Amino acid sequence: MAFGFPPKYKEKLPLKDLTAGQFLALAVEAANKLNWKTNAISENTFRAYTNYSLVSWGEKIEVIIQDDAAWFQSSCTGSQLLDYGKNEKNIKSLIAAIGDLYYSCSPEQLTAKYEELKSATPAGTLLKGPKFKNALGIFIPTDGYFITPILINLNIAIFILMVICGVNFMLPSTESLIKWGANFRPYTLEGQWWRLITNCFLHIGIFHLLMNMYALFYIGAMLEQHLGRARFLSAYLLTGITASMTSVYWHELTVSAGASGAIFGMYGVFLAMLTTNLIESTERNAMLKSILIFVGYNLVYGMRGGIDNAAHIGGLVGGIFIGYVFVPGLRKPDLVNLKWTTIVLSAMVIFATCIIVNLAKPVSNDVGIYSTKIQQFVPLEAKAINAIANSGTISNEKWAYEIKNNGIPNWDAIITLVTDLDTLKLPEALHHRNKMLIEYCNFRIKAYEFTYQDAVENTSRYHDSIVFYNHQITSLMNFLKESEK
Repeated sequence: MAFGFPPKYKEKLPLKDLTAGQFLALAVEAANKLNWKTNAISENTFRAYTNYSLVSWGEKIEVIIQDDAAWFQSSCTGSQLLDYGKNEKNIKSLIAAIGDLYYSCSPEQLTAKYEELKSATPAGTLLKGPKFKNALGIFIPTDGYFITPILINLNIAIFILMVICGVNFMLPSTESLIKWGANFRPYTLEGQWWRLITNCFLHIGIFHLLMNMYALFYIGAMLEQHLGRARFLSAYLLTGITASMTSVYWHELTVSAGASGAIFGMYGVFLAMLTTNLIESTERNAMLKSILIFVGYNLVYGMRGGIDNAAHIGGLVGGIFIGYVFVPGLRKPDLVNLKWTTIVLSAMVIFATCIIVNLAKPVSNDVGIYSTKIQQFVPLEAKAINAIANSGTISNEKWAYEIKNNGIPNWDAIITLVTDLDTLKLPEALHHRNKMLIEYCNFRIKAYEFTYQDAVENTSRYHDSIVFYNHQITSLMNFLKESEK
C-alpha cells in the first residue's frame, strides 16, 4: 500500500537484449493486452492509463528507459492519499504481460512497431506535473508551480497565527472564526464585504486545513502550469468570491470558512478544460473521470450537516464558467492581450452576476439588523440589575425607588425591544429565542415586583415568591446558554 502526493509505486527491469525502442514497443503491446489506453510515445518513454473498475481508478503508468534499464511507475490520477496496493499490482501485471509477449515477438517486429508508434503523434498538450525532490518541495514556489505554494503557505501561516492567538486548533469557536473574518451573512451584508475573501483563508480546525491543502496542492500541481500565474490566481480569488456569495445567498446563519469553495472552483476550471481538446485525448479522458469522481463524492459527502455545500456548488459553477472563458487565451498563448481580456471579462461577469441576482431577488438581512439592535439588550439588562445591586447599603425607601424607576422600566424596555425585533423575517430559532427572552424579562419583573413589596412593607413575606421566580430565571438562563453553544 502506497502513501504520497500522489501515491505511486516504482520498479526497475533490465532491457535484456532489446533496444530502447524495441522494449517500448513490447511494453506498449503488453499495455494494450491489458486493455490500457496508451499515449505519449517517444524515444525513451511512454504513458498509459488503466481502466476504471472496482480495483482501478485510472492510474497513470509510465515507462522510462534509462541506462539499459526500464523504470516502471504507476501513480494515482485522483486525489487519493492511499492506493490500497493498486499501483504495485499495475506494475506487476504489466511486467508479467511483457514476459508473456517476449518470446512471441521478434526484434524486427518490435522495431517496425516502434516506428509505427512514433509516427502517431497525439493531439493536445500532455499534463506534466512539477517534480519535487522531497516533501518540502510542495511549499516552495518554482516555474509552473508558483502561486499554489504561496496560497498553501498563506493558509497555513494564518492558521498558525490563529492558534498562537488562542484559537482552538481542533475546533475553533464560532466567535473566533467570525473575529478572524469568517463569512456570516448578518455581518457580510452589513458592509463587511472583505469577509467574502478572508473566509477563504480560514479553517475550522487542523484536519479541515490539511484536507483542503492537500486538495489545493493536487489541483494546483496539475493546473497552474497550464493556466499560468495570473490566470490561476485570478481564478482562485474569483471562484472563492463566487463560493462565498452563494453561501451568503443560501444561508441565513451559517458561519462559513475554508478554502474548499475556491478549490472546487479550480476543479471546475479543470473540468471545463478537460471537455476541450486542449489536453491530449487519452490523458483527458482519464483525468476527466478522476475529477468527476472527486467532485461527485465531495458534493454527496457535503450533504451531511455542518458542511457548506452551497459554497462548493457556487465555486464549482463559477470555475466551469471561468474555465471556458479562459480557453481562447489558452489556445493562443502568445496573445498576451487576449489573456488579460479573458481575466478581466471573467471578473466583470462574476461581479455583475452577483449584483444582478441580488437585485432580482434581494437577500434579506433582517438577521443582520437583529444582530445589531439586539446589542442594546446588554446595557439595558445591566441597568436593570444594577437597580437592586446595592440593597444592603441603602435604605428600603431608596431601594424601592430604584426598583420602581430603574429596574422594572428597563425590563419593560427590553421586552419592547425584543417584541419589535421579533417582527423581522428571522429563522425560527431566533423567534423561539425571542420568546424565551421575553419570558425571562417577565420573570425578572415578577421577582422585582415582589422585591419592591418587601422593601415598601419592610418585611420578608414575599421571600418564597422571590425565590421561586429567581429559580425560574436561573433555569431559563442556563437553557439559553446551552442552546447558544
